[in-house]
Amino acid sequence: MAKDLKSICLVIRHDQYDRLQDMDINVSGFIRDIIDDRLSEHTITVNVTPETRMLYNQIVSTSPQGDSNIEPYLRDALKRLLQDRIEEMKSLQKSLK
Repeated sequence: MAKDLKSICLVIRHDQYDRLQDMDINVSGFIRDIIDDRLSEHTITVNVTPETRMLYNQIVSTSPQGDSNIEPYLRDALKRLLQDRIEEMKSLQKSLK
């Protein structure tokens, strides 16, 4: 079943439009995908450095599964981050005594 669409006026910079056109990206579909990602309860967006983006492109973007199998690795990284933060807070607490 197709969803009803609403036509809106959108203003973007010329350089943004040109880059999307160079990449053969349908702007309307792209905007709908971004909105769906933002409204999803199961999607996160992470800003990264150019180096991380390059690694992502090399490792994940070229995979037939895309990013569907990245979640366990992300979960492990978040657990390590939490452990590091706990250790930092413990060190701070000790320094205040």
